[in-house]
Amino acid sequence: MRLLIAFCILGLSWLSVAESEQNKIVCYFGSWAIYRSGNGKIEISDLDPSLCTHMIYTFVGITEAGEVAVLDPWADLSDNWGRAGFQKFNALRERSPGMKTLVAIGGWNQGSDKYSRVAAKPALRAHFADNALEFVLKYGFDGLDFDWEYPNQRGGIPADVENFVLLLKELRARFDEHRLLLTAAVAATENSASLSYNIPSISKYLDFINIMTYDFHGSWDSVTGHNAPLYPATRETTATARGLNVNASVHYWLSQGAPAEKLVLGTALYGRTFTLSNSARNTPGSAASGPGAAGPYTGERGMLGYNEICEQQVKTTWTTDWDEQQQVPYAHNGNQWVSYDNVKSITEKANYAKAMGLGGAMVWSIETDDFRGICGNKYPLLNALNQVLR
Repeated sequence: MRLLIAFCILGLSWLSVAESEQNKIVCYFGSWAIYRSGNGKIEISDLDPSLCTHMIYTFVGITEAGEVAVLDPWADLSDNWGRAGFQKFNALRERSPGMKTLVAIGGWNQGSDKYSRVAAKPALRAHFADNALEFVLKYGFDGLDFDWEYPNQRGGIPADVENFVLLLKELRARFDEHRLLLTAAVAATENSASLSYNIPSISKYLDFINIMTYDFHGSWDSVTGHNAPLYPATRETTATARGLNVNASVHYWLSQGAPAEKLVLGTALYGRTFTLSNSARNTPGSAASGPGAAGPYTGERGMLGYNEICEQQVKTTWTTDWDEQQQVPYAHNGNQWVSYDNVKSITEKANYAKAMGLGGAMVWSIETDDFRGICGNKYPLLNALNQVLR
């Protein structure tokens, strides 16, 4: 009997190790994509859960009273003939046993102020932890992803750094009772992360950390630059400029005490676009007059989904180049210029994550991959990650 018990315990420990060492592929889903038109419109049933170990539904918000707020009741809930997004999303687990679903709270549009106010008061922190637990259990998610953008920034205060730790501690205590996941999406660069996080402390309370290693450059810059370069370029000579890449960000987080196996490398399934000042000058670092034209599906100047980029490359004449130093592609057509990731660069990043011993990779966001297969196979970028990491 003792031998049998010992064998069972050993077997469970092997299972635990296997689970902890599994490379994660974390897929964020932008729920607003159901409102897009044409080939950009996606239904939750179009998602392929077999390509993800974890899927995260975005976003819910927070109230000043410390409660989770449903931001789009018609899309998220079944009440009043709603589209029941939460329910349909969690039902994806039936098609991919073992895949976990989380709901993300926060995002860029939610800002920082309300999160700062709730985190500052012990009573509100406790109430929020109780309410968040109730919310996750009520709607059937496997956990919560915290996307506060960002502590001690955008209307926050210096005390946010430690208050965020205390808030995560409260959540961890509640969630552990129900074996729920607690994760976070975090700023990548040293300049931003050093303002917002006590990295060793948040690492202690989080199951894994989705590091947003993209948006290093965009139309807010006066010259073209890569959305998510793997390495710096020789033209980048200042310390700040040389910190705006994946490798520098990962090394910063590791140097500050983040366990490698908890870091999940962010990859962008979209590009950042510019309008060139002179279409004849079209290399990285060229002068730009503003954001590029909006795409037909995302409808936002300065960015294009990968599905929009590849469709345009099929339909019109774009020149595509590869930046050997920074290990990413870029393309231009007249005065339009885009930096993005393709199968080659995504594969490079997946191999990088593997070589660095990271916990896997995440995508922002699944609905801007070529999910219809208009340009070839369905989900080419997400499949490239799977080829390396699973």
